[in-house]
Amino acid sequence: MTAPTRRGIACMGNWILDIVHDIGHWPEKSDLVGISRQTSGLGGGAANVSADLAALDGGYPVYPIGLVGDDSFGDEVHERVARTGLQARHLRHLRRVRAGVTAHTHVMNVPGDSRTFFYHAGVNNDLAQDSVDLAALADAGCKLFYLGYLNLLPALDKIGADGRSAAYHLLRGAQAAGMMTCVDLVSSAAPGYRAVVQATLPAIDVLFLNEVEAARATGQPVAGPADRHGLEAAARALLAQGVGHAVIVHTPALALWVAREGTTVHEVAPVPPEAILSPVGAGDAFAAAVLHALHEERPAPEALALGCKVAALSLGGATATDAIPSLAELGDTARSPCLRGQAHIG
Repeated sequence: MTAPTRRGIACMGNWILDIVHDIGHWPEKSDLVGISRQTSGLGGGAANVSADLAALDGGYPVYPIGLVGDDSFGDEVHERVARTGLQARHLRHLRRVRAGVTAHTHVMNVPGDSRTFFYHAGVNNDLAQDSVDLAALADAGCKLFYLGYLNLLPALDKIGADGRSAAYHLLRGAQAAGMMTCVDLVSSAAPGYRAVVQATLPAIDVLFLNEVEAARATGQPVAGPADRHGLEAAARALLAQGVGHAVIVHTPALALWVAREGTTVHEVAPVPPEAILSPVGAGDAFAAAVLHALHEERPAPEALALGCKVAALSLGGATATDAIPSLAELGDTARSPCLRGQAHIG
């Protein structure tokens, strides 16, 4: 099946129930702080991107892939997935593990400021190469294969005797089945973080990451979210080490699409603090919108504009996915209120 006839995005990786607690400030050690609001929602790369793509409603199938436990949190994940509008026949790839614990995160959110995550991995630790039927996805004509998050899936992060990660072999299988591979990193301080990334890069067509992840994945200095030159240098190092198509960096200040033929940069205007209910999932919203643009084979400037617009709108929701509009509601991406300009480098 040739690429132009393919349709659909597979989203494999972390499936988490996020329990978001709004607090007035971050307490000192041993202090008490009150919770003003508590909400729950889907969390994790695969879960958020699947739900965001369903909300965007691009008119192609979305295949959610992962593991959840046979527990009350797993019940809530499945209930929430059903509400997203994802087609029931595609949910068979989201498997329940008997006697397993669904991954969950307690998110301590200071509205307008920051959030901190306390994560229980549960059955996400068991997600492996044999957790997905690549042949079935190929037969269905799936076009893109997304994996999120690398460095938060131990079975896939494991590096073998050949120096390659299990994720590398999974992604090579997806490429052999005719799919473009797209991978998202996580902002963790896990030991061996850089080694896992390096062991996977040659099987990645498109890599998503933020400024923290860019520095950890390469060892190169990045001064902060507005360090355009540091971000591009890190992205170019990742291209040189094996990324096949593009490295896409997103920060609160910039979005960059770095490819061998050049770099597209978008400057992101700040979102007013009063418009931010929670920053949880903004990076996933950006990734989902850019994946849609990749699926539709749109140019880099349009992809970044759409990604920034959807990410900005996501900040108005209490959870990672509940403020994502449809593409029909978004209208013309060129009028994005979150962009103040763009530049092309090199």
